[in-house]
Amino acid sequence: MSKPLTVSIGPHIKSPRTTKKIMWAVTIALIPAGAAGVFIFGLDALRVILVSIFAAVATEAIILKMRKKDVAAIWDGSAILTGLLLAYNLPPGVPLWLPVAGSIFAIAIGKQVFGGLGHNIFNPALAGRAFLMVSWPIYMTTWRQPRWAVDAVSGATPLAIIKNSEFVGMANASLWDLFIGNRGGCIGEVCVVALLAGAIYLLVKGYITWHIPFAYVATVALTSWAFNGTAGVFTGDALFFVLAGGLALGAFFMATDYVTSPLNSKGRIIFGVGCGVLTFIIRKFAGYPEGVCYSILIMNAFVPLIDRHTYPKWFGWIKK
Repeated sequence: MSKPLTVSIGPHIKSPRTTKKIMWAVTIALIPAGAAGVFIFGLDALRVILVSIFAAVATEAIILKMRKKDVAAIWDGSAILTGLLLAYNLPPGVPLWLPVAGSIFAIAIGKQVFGGLGHNIFNPALAGRAFLMVSWPIYMTTWRQPRWAVDAVSGATPLAIIKNSEFVGMANASLWDLFIGNRGGCIGEVCVVALLAGAIYLLVKGYITWHIPFAYVATVALTSWAFNGTAGVFTGDALFFVLAGGLALGAFFMATDYVTSPLNSKGRIIFGVGCGVLTFIIRKFAGYPEGVCYSILIMNAFVPLIDRHTYPKWFGWIKK
């Protein structure tokens, strides 16, 4: 007598690319940007990174223990990645209790309150950053310049200078400075070349696809060129607005989050365009000079709707 068939829920396609491998691959891809941040801003940046990661992992372990889940799940890399991304979104000179508070919020409220990894609606690291921005805006907008600058203690970012009309044009920073990280900003966002190195690694390995980053960056470039110039329409410096903020970090490493981004290519392009439009609107019309964080969080809320209307129809489906 043959054995009965066992019917189980999907997915039925197995892959060697596990959640753990993906999380650690993204973490590895972010190392160049972190190393560049420490080189640019000094050991204070390293302390913020380490404290943020430790607080995220500790919070994850405590909540898993309270939920009677396997505490060993902290080594799947997701909590470490959340703490790392949160630290990359912080100025290097913040007091160390700030990344602790942000990591606790990111893990407890941004992730575990929804049921843990795979169930969260919003990107946890960005949720933690938004919480810190609302709660302690002075700390979150006090920027440190590169350690070799004449006044390395504080100063505005290029986007903030443009926003406040302190300098019209390149905001005292060349495109090359913006590319290599010779400017003020958050720890992990300033060195675009290091971020691109990690992004290329993820693209080549197939851990992320081009759809969201390309749509996101292209939309910001196009809208900034068309409507963010000082001499009329189509006079904006598109490359400046692509390099000056945290767009590279957001487009390649946070908007592409598997859990909080659309499932298929068409949906990902819509998601990326939406993030780009919102980033431009916030930068252009809102009081805050940067819009990457809030644009991704807003679009995270629309992902279920995007998936519903872009999901491919099953074979044999006939429109009524």
